[in-house]
Amino acid sequence: MDLIVGADGWASFGTRRCRCALGPAGLSSAKREGDGATPIGAWPCRLLYYRADRLVVPKTGLETVALTPQDGWCDAPEDPRYNRPVRLPYPASAESLWREDGVYDLIVPLGYNDAPVLPGHGSAIFLHLARPGYKPTQGCVALGLEDLLSFLALTDRPSRVIIG
Repeated sequence: MDLIVGADGWASFGTRRCRCALGPAGLSSAKREGDGATPIGAWPCRLLYYRADRLVVPKTGLETVALTPQDGWCDAPEDPRYNRPVRLPYPASAESLWREDGVYDLIVPLGYNDAPVLPGHGSAIFLHLARPGYKPTQGCVALGLEDLLSFLALTDRPSRVIIG
């Protein structure tokens, strides 16, 4: 099952239509690190990270990995682990995946800029939970909890998030 995401802040999968949050710079076909844009394209769903201390493992056809407080994602373009998971503390810039605000209680890394990784072309493009009021992401796609759980229940390894 694919998730179709439009620039208008709405997404759909199957017969369901739902709100989504995107980056504050809108959609871009020329994504760069830190630009606040959500990259246009069809990006595979790689796996599901989840907070086992807050949620039971969701029903999904994706591989599932329980997060730990040491899980991070490298966002330093000059680092060899750029746009890859890392263990914290990490010597280069890295975002913590263990967040108190709940936004990363469910995270699906999207197959953007990962095969191969191009330094500076953007990192940590995820499908994750939306903030209250669907406030903008840093370039990710975010859904409400019930919508994300419903989508995950229909996903498998070939599933994609199609943006644009």
